[in-house]
Amino acid sequence: MQRRTKIVATLGPSTDDPKVLDDMIQAGVDVVRVNFSHGTHEEHLRRAEQVRNRARAHGRQVGVFADLQGPKIRIDRFREGKVELREGERFILDAALDPDAGTHERVGIAYKALVDDVNRGDTLLLDDGAVVLWVEEVTGSEIETRVVVGGVLSNNKGINRQGGGLSAQAITEKDRADIKVAAEMGADYVAVSFPRSAEDINEARELLYRAGGHGGIVAKIERAEAMESLEEIIKAADVVMIARGDLGVEIGDAELPAVQKRIIHIARNLDRVVITATQMMQSMIENPIPTRAEVFDVANAVIDGTDAVMLSAETATGKHVAKVIEAMDRICRGAERQRLEMAHERRSAMQFKQVDEAIAKAAMYTANHTGVKAIAALTESGSTPLWMSRISSGIPIYALTRHVETRRKVTLYRGVYPVSFDVTTTSHPQLNREAIDELMRRGAVRDGDLVIITKGDLMGVHGGTNAMKIIRVGEHIIEVE
Repeated sequence: MQRRTKIVATLGPSTDDPKVLDDMIQAGVDVVRVNFSHGTHEEHLRRAEQVRNRARAHGRQVGVFADLQGPKIRIDRFREGKVELREGERFILDAALDPDAGTHERVGIAYKALVDDVNRGDTLLLDDGAVVLWVEEVTGSEIETRVVVGGVLSNNKGINRQGGGLSAQAITEKDRADIKVAAEMGADYVAVSFPRSAEDINEARELLYRAGGHGGIVAKIERAEAMESLEEIIKAADVVMIARGDLGVEIGDAELPAVQKRIIHIARNLDRVVITATQMMQSMIENPIPTRAEVFDVANAVIDGTDAVMLSAETATGKHVAKVIEAMDRICRGAERQRLEMAHERRSAMQFKQVDEAIAKAAMYTANHTGVKAIAALTESGSTPLWMSRISSGIPIYALTRHVETRRKVTLYRGVYPVSFDVTTTSHPQLNREAIDELMRRGAVRDGDLVIITKGDLMGVHGGTNAMKIIRVGEHIIEVE
C-alpha cells in the first residue's frame, strides 16, 4: 500500500551530506522545506539544487517549499549566552539596548515596536511559553516586567503576547529579498509567516509572480488574529499550515487540538491543501525512536485528513534524519490502514463552478462506489487531482502530466502521485492504452481491474478536463473521436 499522507522534511546542516539526502529520499520524503530563518541565500540555493539532483538520480519528484521568516519578534542576545530567571524577579525588555548586551536584569528586543504594542497587565510568553512575564509598566524604550514562570532564557528566543495583538507586518524587507531567491530556486511553494489577513497572502503572491516565480502560496496559521479571518486567509492561499508552536502559545495549548481539527476540516472543504507542523517527532532530534505520544499525534492528524505532516529540527539538525522519516512513514501507513471515515460537509448540495471540478468530484464518487483500483488524471495544472484528493478515499490518484512544475506541486497532495506523461503526442485511444500501461508498470493495477481516466477533448489545454472514462484493464479499448 502506498502512503497517501505526504512527508515534509526541513533541510539544514544535518542534511548537507549527499548520503543523508539519498537516505531521506529512499525513506520516502515528498517535499523538502528551506527555512529562510536560518542560513544564507547561497546555502538555500545549493540545498534546493542538491535535493533535485539526488531526486532525479532516484527517479523521484521531490517538491521544494521555501518558508519565509516573517517579522522577527524575538529577544536579542545575552553577554553570557543565557540567563536563568526566577519567579518574582524584575526583568526588563529594552528596545534601546545593544543587541549583544543582555544581562540577568535586561535584554534587547529585535522587534522595537513591541513597546507600542503592550500595556500594563499584558502577559508575554518567551521561548514558546517556557518563560512567562507579566508587564508592570512601559516607559520609553523599556518594558518592565515581573517573572511569573521562570527558567533558562537564551539568545534570540521568540516573544508572543498572550491573546495576540502584535502589529508587526507579515512581510518584511528580508522576506521581499527572500521571495526573489525563492523564485530563483523555482520553489514549488512559498510560505508566509504570521499572516493576519488575506491581503498578506495576496501581497506575497504578487511579489513572487513579479520576481518570476510560479509556486503556490502557503498561509502559516500562527497568530491569534488569523483565527478571526481564517476562511478568507485559507481561500486566498493554496496551502494552509497549522504552525502549532506560536499558535499554541497565543491561543493556549488547551485550545490547540480542536483548532487543528477545525482548520483541517475547513481547508479540505475549501479545496485547499493542509500541512500539520511543529514538534511532531521532537524527541527524535536526539532519540532513534518516537514517543507513544508522538505516534498518536501524527496518527490523529492523518485520521483527521491532513495532506502532509512536517518535520523541522528533527531533520534540519537532528541525529537520526532517515530514521525519523521512516518512523513517520510507518505511522502514517498505520493510521491510513484504519480507513476511518472522515467527517466532511455534505458536498451533494455544492454547485460546481467549473466543468473540470465537476468531473473530478464525479470521478471520485464513481471510484468509491464501483471498486475502481486506480485513477489516472491527465492534467496540465494539477487542479483536477487536487479536487479529487479532497474526497475521502483509499484509491490512488496518479497525476499524469508533461510539466515538471505540476509534478512537483502535486507532491504535497494527499493520495496523489506524480507521473511524467506527455498527452500531446498521440490520439485519445492511444493515450488510454499508454496511461493503463503506465499504471501496470507501477504495479498499481493488473488485468481485470477497473481504472478511471479523466482528460479533456483538447489535450494540453489548462482547465480542459471534461471527460471521464471507466476502463477494465486487459479489455480492448475503443473510443470514438
